Amino acid sequence: MATFLDNAYSLVHQDNTADQPSLQDLKNQLEKGTDESKQETMKRILTIMLNGDPMPQLLMHIIRFVMPSKSKALKKLLYMYYEVCPKHDAGGKLKQEMILVCNGIRMDLQHANEYIRGNTLRFLCKLRDAELIEPLLAPARQCLEHRHSYVRKNAVFAIASIHQHNEALMPDAPELLQAFLESESDATCKRNAFAALISISHDQALEYLSSVFEGIPNADELLQLVELEFIRKDAVTNSQNKARYLRLIFDLLEAKESTVVYEAASSLTALTSNPVAVKAAAAKFIELSIKESDNNVKLIVLEKVNQLRRVNEGILDDLTMEILRVLSSPDLDVRRKALSIAMDMVSSKNVEEVVLLLKKELSKTVDEQYEKNNEYRSLLIHSIHQCAIKFSEVAASVVGLLMDFIADFNNASAVDVIQFVKEVVEKFPKLRGTIVGRLVSTLSEVRAGKVYRGSLWIIGEYSLEANDIREAWKHIRASLGEIPILASEQRLLEEQPDGEPNLNDQVNGNAKAAPTGSRKVLADGTYATESALTSQSAVKAKLEAVKAAQKPPLRQLILDGDYYLATVLASTLTKLVMRHSEISDDEARTNALRAEAMLIMISIIRAGQSQFVKHPIDEDSIDRIMSCVRSLAEFAQKRELENAFLDDTRKAFRDMVNVEEKKRAEKDALSKAKNAIQVDDVVSIRQLTKKNAVDGADEIQLDLEKATGGDSATEDLSSKLSRVVQLT
Repeated sequence: MATFLDNAYSLVHQDNTADQPSLQDLKNQLEKGTDESKQETMKRILTIMLNGDPMPQLLMHIIRFVMPSKSKALKKLLYMYYEVCPKHDAGGKLKQEMILVCNGIRMDLQHANEYIRGNTLRFLCKLRDAELIEPLLAPARQCLEHRHSYVRKNAVFAIASIHQHNEALMPDAPELLQAFLESESDATCKRNAFAALISISHDQALEYLSSVFEGIPNADELLQLVELEFIRKDAVTNSQNKARYLRLIFDLLEAKESTVVYEAASSLTALTSNPVAVKAAAAKFIELSIKESDNNVKLIVLEKVNQLRRVNEGILDDLTMEILRVLSSPDLDVRRKALSIAMDMVSSKNVEEVVLLLKKELSKTVDEQYEKNNEYRSLLIHSIHQCAIKFSEVAASVVGLLMDFIADFNNASAVDVIQFVKEVVEKFPKLRGTIVGRLVSTLSEVRAGKVYRGSLWIIGEYSLEANDIREAWKHIRASLGEIPILASEQRLLEEQPDGEPNLNDQVNGNAKAAPTGSRKVLADGTYATESALTSQSAVKAKLEAVKAAQKPPLRQLILDGDYYLATVLASTLTKLVMRHSEISDDEARTNALRAEAMLIMISIIRAGQSQFVKHPIDEDSIDRIMSCVRSLAEFAQKRELENAFLDDTRKAFRDMVNVEEKKRAEKDALSKAKNAIQVDDVVSIRQLTKKNAVDGADEIQLDLEKATGGDSATEDLSSKLSRVVQLT
């Protein structure tokens, strides 16, 4: 990684290369400009250099006119320039000018201002030339004792960087940092010093950690985080310390700071897969997702829980109700994530508790207004659906609750409920009578066309007793209103006041000619003309009043132009008549139902062709309704018609339910297969791997993958082909 960074280059966009100043212009601006103008000049110089032009001729001008400046912003730009400027001549020797640069850096390391010292120390971390570094060692060491913490916290990184890249220049850096750690009181400085010590001497970092081990639970947050990072690495190389580390990490799970708890939980799952430890870590992740207000944090820790659940199948099932506490969050994405995880953890032990909680949440969406209320309601319905299909013991109570809310829900949620009810009524025959009865009783309250269609389909398919058919018929008729539809609507139109002239005022069927006007005397004695016109607008207003009048729900939907619903109604009535004929010996009753069904269907067609609907009925709907009329007329002679309506549709739906069930089973099997350990899988023994491994795998990285629940499977190289972009 270090080699890659050393050889990485940046390209900075230039708005217009034609405006690039010449070398002489830049020199003049550096000579004569103010500190503010020099800042702009330095930015332009850095942009040009980063884009490939080293501009070595400017080095002396910058040393003369920028280095002496006291401006902190200009000083920062100067050190950026030192990072990218050429420091060696063509022969590979250090340029003579760099002696002046080195002197300037040394003076800045002894500067009275702590910001300039700190910024210079940060530059020192990036310096690699031993000839430049050597004169700077003494002032860099002195910075470890500076009164300001900003200088000290940057000095420890500079010391570590010098030792890491030029060990001969500062061989005593580990001892220096260890002594600094023991005497330092500032938390940030101690954190940086320990992180620096880890990077250059693992053994001395371990020695220091052992000396302060008992005080770690009471240490500062920053220091605890870096110590946890070291513990995770050291447990790989010194496994004899693992038990001691685990006890410490369990203590850190109770820390006050959320960041420490998160890192401790992650470290715990990295060091052990013991069920108790995994459960404790997951519980802390869930606690964080409830406690933290940031939605991104909630999603991250919930994903950690999900990864732990996948890797440790069944261990976290007891935490299902804890995860559902996250539903108190107002964010929909967080709720969706929590529900998704909880649904994968539901078992026969906790399904009743889960469903009870989901019922309460569903009731809240009706009584209270959440953000994205409708989407949240759909999520809850889908989750309840999953529970009821997996565990039949809760299906009865769930269906009853959802059907109570059909009329209150918006269109999308109610459609979800109807889809759920359709699946339940097919899978659980014992619930059919109850469900059909509840559905029939709610017909008068339903206002959504899609919901009505689903309800009618269920009633038509699963009204299997004569009493059920009579109840269904009664409620459908009540929801349809007076028939024939056209005649009753026409009568309403005629009963509207202030409308067209009565038949008594007509001559030969034509209205008498109204006088064009009459004279009226006003209060001041003048005449005014009063006109009485029977206009088309009055007739139209009457028609609109009839359309806007309160009507039963099914009638209103059909007159609003929902002819798909009308065809479903025709099909449902046909099924009810055929089934009544099949199960009852009362032919008179069957014939009465048949006649009424035909009347309703023809009435719908006639109404659809009249002025009382929003738009005329389409040919396809007419054909479908007329086919139902013909089927009713002929089904006694043609048995295949009865089979088509009563058997084939049910069989098609049953097949569809079975396909969905099969898909769910395949998905569950695939999920289990991913986590299953095959009988011929290689058993990995870490102690043997360390001694005999040829590939030299990064064990720390493997542990991190385990901690995050990552999949260690190798990438499928063929997938890269999908990212190939044609360049010409």
